[in-house]
Amino acid sequence: MKILIGICCGLLFHLAVSAQPLIPVPARIIPADKGCYPFGSTEKILLSDTTLQNEARELQRILAQRTGCRAEISLAAGQTRRNIFLQTDTTLKHPEGYRLVITPRSIRITGKDAAGIFYGIQTLNQLLLERDGKTASVPCLQIEDAPRYGYRALMLDPARHFIPAKEVKRFIDLMASYKFNTLQLHLTDDQGWRMEIKKYPQLTEIGAFRDKHSGPQGPHNGFYTQEELKDLIRYAVERHVEIIPELDIPGHTAALLLACPELGCAHRDSIPVQLGKTTDRTLCAAQEKVYEVYADILQEVCALFPARRIHLGGDEAVIDKNWGHCPDCRKLMQAKGFKEVREIMGYFFGRIHKLVRQNQKELMLWCELDNIRMPASEFLFPYPKDCTLFTWRMGLTPKTIELTRQAGIQLIASPGEHCYLDYPQYKGDLPEFNNWGMPVLTLQQSYDWDPGYGLPTEEQKHIIGIAGLLWAEAMQDLNRVTYMAFPRAMALAEAGWSLPENRNWENFKNNLIPHLADLTRRGVSFRVPFEVFNAETRKK
Repeated sequence: MKILIGICCGLLFHLAVSAQPLIPVPARIIPADKGCYPFGSTEKILLSDTTLQNEARELQRILAQRTGCRAEISLAAGQTRRNIFLQTDTTLKHPEGYRLVITPRSIRITGKDAAGIFYGIQTLNQLLLERDGKTASVPCLQIEDAPRYGYRALMLDPARHFIPAKEVKRFIDLMASYKFNTLQLHLTDDQGWRMEIKKYPQLTEIGAFRDKHSGPQGPHNGFYTQEELKDLIRYAVERHVEIIPELDIPGHTAALLLACPELGCAHRDSIPVQLGKTTDRTLCAAQEKVYEVYADILQEVCALFPARRIHLGGDEAVIDKNWGHCPDCRKLMQAKGFKEVREIMGYFFGRIHKLVRQNQKELMLWCELDNIRMPASEFLFPYPKDCTLFTWRMGLTPKTIELTRQAGIQLIASPGEHCYLDYPQYKGDLPEFNNWGMPVLTLQQSYDWDPGYGLPTEEQKHIIGIAGLLWAEAMQDLNRVTYMAFPRAMALAEAGWSLPENRNWENFKNNLIPHLADLTRRGVSFRVPFEVFNAETRKK
């Protein structure tokens, strides 16, 4: 009997989902038997307190766009005949959670916090997707919702091809529409240094301009001033998006080493540094000047960004060619009693981690399993317990989940085979398809992913979120970025927000259609996933 009830409840849920094109799918939808809330030419938005003005303005904007109505904002001094209520309720269980209740006489959005109310507004926005500029109504229903993971991110890569701040704002708007709450900005790499550091102006004077014949604002040239970043951070905060800066070290540092060559290892083969090309050069772990310069850089970066975390890379450093041949690093190994070059990585990030802590931040790094001694009897995990790691290398996520759990380290899931949105979406999809032979990552491959890999709760509870990554070697402007991101980012939004038992590929496909039409109305470039709707294409 219980099994039959469960099947019926699941069927009713999926029928309710299919009737409303919501992405990501909510935790619970309770449709009413009949009725709707009709929007008039004017509406009132009533607030439980003044701290919700930002959310009220977002709802005001959406109602004007979707229904054409003018909405007045005021404190809830008493009910009128028709009302739209925004209110907080701290008794709700989950941060960012909300309840949306629509009756013929009222719309009530209740959130655990302001973020929850904002996401309830985004859900209401999606209920109005096909009503742009027209007098509209929404069906009576109740939605109770909260995210599966508290960390839901997309990453932009202005280091490879610069994205002006006003374009980043457009991307933040898209993220917020699908309940992403974190933007990771990859600000430094071999191809460019994109953030003003006042104490070291040469970082941007030299490192931000790799093509003298290109303009100052991308794709090859440009950087964000600290004032621009402050404005960008404020803009993101209003949309409940936190910006996390990433400054990659000790590898991916050609732009830095071109501006400050004294920070690199001594090389017997004198590998040249060329801005825009990966040269396998790294910072010298034995140079005190490296730690002095990064103490200054981190002080400025951490003072600017209010996010509690900072990402410092740690990936793909060719340490054997650098630390393994550098006489200073060899002396460091001898002094510390290190037997292997890779042991220097623990020393390097141990010192960097202290600088991060001094600035009241938490360290984030890409997890490199090459830095781990195996077998388990010789287990060595060189990462500090209070850092957060990303799993990213293809095929290694299950092992990374296991090792980080054993080490007591938090993990963000961003495996290449599901989350690398720079991978081509279809065979022959240029230019990405010709970018160093990257594998195809289809929309369904992104959607079918379970960040917890079906593990028991205890074995996956250290996974705190997901991230979709947009490395920009082949993306020269935001139009190409959004083309690569959408609709796959919608699939990842659902992986990060929705409960696994509520997700359904066929429902997602049906829900996708009005969202793609809406992106078209918004002037957003995206790839039409024709193959998922074309039976003949799917057979090939």
